[in-house]
Amino acid sequence: MWYTVVAGDSLYQIARRFGTTVETLVEANKLQSTDLNIGQGIYIPPVPGRAFQYTVRAGDTLYGLARLFGTTIQALAELNGIENTTIYAGQRILIPFYTEVIVNTPMANVRNGPGTNFASVAVMQQGARLPVVGYRNGWYQVGLFNGTFGWISEDIVTLDAHDSIRPVQPIIGFYTLAEGPGLPGSYTSFADNVSQLSGVYLFFYQISRNDPTQIDRFFQFTDQDIRVIVAVAHRNNIKVLPVVHNLLYRPGGTALARDLVRQLVSSPQNRRAFAQNLVQLVERYNFDGVNIDIEDAYTEDSENLAQLYVDIAEAFRPHGYFLSASVPARISDEPFNPFSDPFDYATIGSAVDEFIVMLYNEYGWPGSPPGPPVSIPWMRRVLNYTKTKMPWYKIAAAVSVFGFDFNLTTNTSSYVSFDRAIQLAEQYGATIQFDMNRQTPWFSYTDGQGQQHQVWFENTDSIRAKVQTAWNMGINGIALWRLGMEDPGIWDMLANETVVKKIIENFR
Repeated sequence: MWYTVVAGDSLYQIARRFGTTVETLVEANKLQSTDLNIGQGIYIPPVPGRAFQYTVRAGDTLYGLARLFGTTIQALAELNGIENTTIYAGQRILIPFYTEVIVNTPMANVRNGPGTNFASVAVMQQGARLPVVGYRNGWYQVGLFNGTFGWISEDIVTLDAHDSIRPVQPIIGFYTLAEGPGLPGSYTSFADNVSQLSGVYLFFYQISRNDPTQIDRFFQFTDQDIRVIVAVAHRNNIKVLPVVHNLLYRPGGTALARDLVRQLVSSPQNRRAFAQNLVQLVERYNFDGVNIDIEDAYTEDSENLAQLYVDIAEAFRPHGYFLSASVPARISDEPFNPFSDPFDYATIGSAVDEFIVMLYNEYGWPGSPPGPPVSIPWMRRVLNYTKTKMPWYKIAAAVSVFGFDFNLTTNTSSYVSFDRAIQLAEQYGATIQFDMNRQTPWFSYTDGQGQQHQVWFENTDSIRAKVQTAWNMGINGIALWRLGMEDPGIWDMLANETVVKKIIENFR
């Protein structure tokens, strides 16, 4: 929630008013001093499980409070059940943390001004959710998937104002095509759950093995396939990004992946050429930006690799395109793991709009002992480090919805979807347990060859724990790898126990 500084305010007074601390406000706003200016916007981080309340003073009006707290009269009235604009001294009112409107007609125009005489800039379908940032003469100003703003008539939407009792988080879904019976595609999961997604990121592109400044298609798909996904997403106010990665080269593997990155980042000319090719990719398909997923690199290339994100950001900025990075998990500045050591969190975090920390390398790597893809202690450890390197609003946590079947006899592992994990448990009569410390389900079984297995996977309870942890730690979203492998129950959980927030880049 945002608060506008008025005459006589101090950080101490603001902290007391909202039940937080001066230190928390300084950290959340990256303040260099405790001096404040009248009219300055101060972000008030939520206190998990507690709503913001304000005690009305003599002379207060809903109009004044709406301006003070960066909300609207309509949101204040809706959240508090106020049927007219009358409030009285001593009254306790809830302050909206996040407000949205939901389209209630089959199709709705979003316009570039508050009236039917203004041009349409987007068309939304019934059920589309749009974050509210203002109101004028019967029209809500709303945030759109591409980072711009528009206006929609109050006659064709339902207002929904939310406090901070439930987690309010963006939910991103990574989208893939099918890779066999155990690795299903994402379309059905995406299309069935558009109301619970803020962004869909398409794992469809690879840094070219022939020229790393170029971008190749990964998987077989047509231009029409892309346009259908983009159209469905945009009609539901969902941001769409292509994922461009350096993974799964056959032949070549990780050695080729690292060599290609070295060549790509070795010169300003190569980095700029790659950035311009990304711009062309966005323009060709009406994407909203790009997600860069580089996971194999040489530590010696760290400085040039970080500069790649800076150069892409410079190329994107004039167009208003969104730059997202998926980055391997680190826990300190010290060398920890050659997989994550090449990534300079501070420089990359400064350049990008969104920094997705990929948490799912705790277990499951070659030779790994059995364990969860992402445990809660590991999640906290990585995010605590990440928060020291960049603002909270850039950070999202990528968590798995899949699991691993660890063969303890051969010391190997394989992916399992939620459905496959449940099938294995039923087939071998295994009892599913829940590790309360790691907040992850698991079970053991012995296969037909007498080999011992341990399966760790994700279900609704474990994803709930990760969403709540992200909220408690004050970051800005959860990313699910990958749609189609999840417990279907997570979608009801997200709908009933959280508020799925659309991604808005323009923080004050």
